[in-house]
Amino acid sequence: MAATTYLWTRRPAGEIESTAAWRASIESSVTAFGTLQPRRYVDVGAQVSGQILRLHVQPGDVIAQGQLLVEIDPSLQRATVDAGRASLAGLRAQLADQRAQHRLAGQQQARQRQMAADGATREEDVQSAEAALASAAARIDNLQAQMAQTQATLKADEARLGYTRIYAPMAGTVVSVAAREGQTLNATYQTPDVLRIADLSSMTVWSEVSEADVGRVKAGMPVYFTTLGNSQRRWHGKVRQVLPAPPLPGTKAGGSDSNTAAPAAPSKVVVYTALFDIANADGELMPQMTAQVTFVELAAADAVVVPAAALAPVPGTDRFTVQVLHADGSVQPRQVRVGVRNRVAAQALDGIQVGDRIVTGVADGKTANP
Repeated sequence: MAATTYLWTRRPAGEIESTAAWRASIESSVTAFGTLQPRRYVDVGAQVSGQILRLHVQPGDVIAQGQLLVEIDPSLQRATVDAGRASLAGLRAQLADQRAQHRLAGQQQARQRQMAADGATREEDVQSAEAALASAAARIDNLQAQMAQTQATLKADEARLGYTRIYAPMAGTVVSVAAREGQTLNATYQTPDVLRIADLSSMTVWSEVSEADVGRVKAGMPVYFTTLGNSQRRWHGKVRQVLPAPPLPGTKAGGSDSNTAAPAAPSKVVVYTALFDIANADGELMPQMTAQVTFVELAAADAVVVPAAALAPVPGTDRFTVQVLHADGSVQPRQVRVGVRNRVAAQALDGIQVGDRIVTGVADGKTANP
């Protein structure tokens, strides 16, 4: 160390590059890019096939829960319901007739029994009357079963008729419409999406953190971001969740609390998704905006700060050495204890005061700690 100090003190002062220790806020952080998505949203789809007769909303409309959104041509569903109601009415008529037949068979069976008691009829006539009564009862049971099946089918048909009028399942803003009036929807194999409703009062940032940094990002740690359109404003929050697996190949993070993914170019870079929520009462944040995200690992306010490049570790200790330039041109080493540190600067916890000239290099390009 003495030899090093001698070399520094023998250099002309004009060759030494230095900067004064300053007081500032400093933070150790992880940076990432993210995409803004509504925290709560729903894709509204059609559960029946048919032509869209009326589309009552457009993108940007603010709607209430239960508001009528779409009307689909109900002709086919209404005809099915009418046929089911007619079939049910026919079964009711048959049941009334069969109950009358059952009463008659009961009367005939009672008469045969009375006659048999008086010895005025044959045994086979009595048996025939009893069989007719049992058969009438069985036909009643069969008709009641048919009516129950028809009622169940009719209930399903009436529900499908109701699906021709689509109502808002939640209050919010219509952010996209994927269908047009006159378009025919086919819901045979899957539910076609018609529009998306989102609650824009609360947003979620889906941030992509590289695998090299994801171990430093934890749930509950402070985070802030700016947008490309407003780099002067910072939105602050806390990490809610780090998803345990990266997005599937060919997809990128985005959506909601599920692993909803949007197409992206294939990449060999492995990134993990960190989620945090932001209030959006003023509506400045919009879906799909790009966020420049900073996860704050450590931070210190009003700290004595020195250039990180001027630090040289002291072997076997947790301290560092910096070279301090004095007014007479001499350079002396000092040991400091470091707090918050990043790639540019470090917090000096002791050994350095504001205004001390910290040697950062020499005019020939060498660093402060050869």
